[in-house]
Amino acid sequence: MSRPLSTTDATLVDPDRYSKGSDRFRESTHLIPPADSGGKRAPRYDHIIMSWPVVLGTPLLLFVLGLALSIGTTISYKRGGFRVPPNNVLNAVSPQFLLSFIPTIIVAPVGILWREIDWTLRQFQPYIVLWKGRALAEESLLLDYIALGPFLALFRAMKYKHRVLLWSSLSACVSFMFQPFAGSIFQIRQKNQVEYGNVTSTKAIGLIPDVNDLNAFVAAAGFAEAAVFHRLPDPPFVQGGWATAEFTFPTDAGLNGTMRVNTTGIQTAVNCANPAVSSLQTNADGSFSLTSKSVEECNTSVTFNPRDSTLQYGVVDVPCPGNAAIADITLRPVMFWFFHTKAEGTPEAKSVFCAPTIKAFDVTASASLNDGSLYHVVKLNEYAPPNNVTGDPLRGQAFNGVIFPNNANTFIQARATATSSGVSGAIFRFASQLEDGPQSTFDLPNGFLDITSKVYTQHLSLAAKSIYFLNVNRTLPAEMASQIPVLWIDPLPGFALSAFLILVGLTGFVVQIIHQRQRRKLLLAAEPGSIAAIVSLTSRSGFGELLLPYDDEKTLERKLSGLRFRLDRRTGAIVADDEGTERVNMSPDDAMLSLLGHRHPRDTALSSSSDLAYQAAAGYPPWKTPYDP
Repeated sequence: MSRPLSTTDATLVDPDRYSKGSDRFRESTHLIPPADSGGKRAPRYDHIIMSWPVVLGTPLLLFVLGLALSIGTTISYKRGGFRVPPNNVLNAVSPQFLLSFIPTIIVAPVGILWREIDWTLRQFQPYIVLWKGRALAEESLLLDYIALGPFLALFRAMKYKHRVLLWSSLSACVSFMFQPFAGSIFQIRQKNQVEYGNVTSTKAIGLIPDVNDLNAFVAAAGFAEAAVFHRLPDPPFVQGGWATAEFTFPTDAGLNGTMRVNTTGIQTAVNCANPAVSSLQTNADGSFSLTSKSVEECNTSVTFNPRDSTLQYGVVDVPCPGNAAIADITLRPVMFWFFHTKAEGTPEAKSVFCAPTIKAFDVTASASLNDGSLYHVVKLNEYAPPNNVTGDPLRGQAFNGVIFPNNANTFIQARATATSSGVSGAIFRFASQLEDGPQSTFDLPNGFLDITSKVYTQHLSLAAKSIYFLNVNRTLPAEMASQIPVLWIDPLPGFALSAFLILVGLTGFVVQIIHQRQRRKLLLAAEPGSIAAIVSLTSRSGFGELLLPYDDEKTLERKLSGLRFRLDRRTGAIVADDEGTERVNMSPDDAMLSLLGHRHPRDTALSSSSDLAYQAAAGYPPWKTPYDP
């Protein structure tokens, strides 16, 4: 509690030095004792957020962030992005969430802190104006920059030429753009990358020694059946008649691209064709005989009993004039045949002749790094080194892969039967899965020819991969064209955000240095935000007697017109200087207030009779307000 001034204290007070006085009110700031009269001077209040480390560190941090982002965006643009792990290391969250959340969580707190600094600066602005002195009510007491916010504060700051506040509010408005731009600058893209190195080839052309066990053929037939049933593509190192030597793939997870390797390959051609002549005859025992002749003058016949099944198929070897001396039936051409009974009960049969051949080449094979599938093969030249595929004993002849001699080993014989029925069954199954069933294939002139060429080629190519290659390790040059995930900084939002950060940082640095100098001698003992703090600054100023609790903004402005406000340099109180224009356009209430009881600004108290006289002249009893009925 303030103590009364002693005689000694009074000698220190020069009222005319601090206030000109007014006929409309009286102030008593001369009765306020000095701030250090108790032996200890009250400390000057300054918000912690307005301390030098905060007000200079924040714009400096914004500038550094903007500069780092600008450098990072430039490097990203020139390098095509920054490589990242192919797999998401955090399974709990998606990469899209991380790319938008992390930059936002970095930039948003700094932007919020800068807006808090701007908020405090706008809070102090009226007091800085008062400290300069001779301030109008409109730009000091009546001005509330806090309620206006940073955007509307721009227009008020321009009106009153508060330049520091103008730039501060402008930078605060720009800071609202930090978050949306930060959430859009990062992207995950796939970048093409070409690397050169060596790979290990695990196969070389050569006939396997256990080819007669038929394991490779029955496995190939099984895959052909599964491919028809489930519409499977060719397996790795097999593609459209090609079978290449196997080679190793990189073990890096998440690779997405292709690898090109110069290796060796076997090209299989099934050379299938429709018969030149074909006839279906009924035998005396009720069986049927299908006799067909190929364009190469190859004749063959097959007999079957229609009572066994209305749908039948199979494959037989074909002796031809040119290869009649071939004793090994596994190397002869073959004929696939198919039989069914039409809906009206008429029997119908088709046949397809195939004469497989193989050739060995040096090739460039391109395979997928994802699943190893072979998708392109380019011939370089014919394979020249001696081997037992192009040389003895095969001399370049191809196994037909479906016809095998009888074998006393029941397991091998079972594989032979399964292979023959499996391939021909896969062809017939393919025809049966079409929209109109097998009848549509029987009706087409090349229906079974096309299906047989496709299924038989896949079977022989897969078998070739197993029987025409031996296990041999050797090193081969390779070119790996992969797509790797990279962190890409979008140049447009990246450079825009960096420009905003640098602009706000530089502007804020200059603004805060100027504002710190303006606020340096400001006499405030408490934060000027609470009602108590405001009352402490104005309770002895006197001009409050002009105001009533129910005055609206227009009334307040009218009553305070003609006054100039400032902060008292001795006490820090808000005082008003009367410019002598207060009686111009004065309202009756204001005139009566001036006449009653305010004869001298140094009076210590207003008499109760004067109060009653004023209330009577104004027409309001003490217990009523102008708003009461």
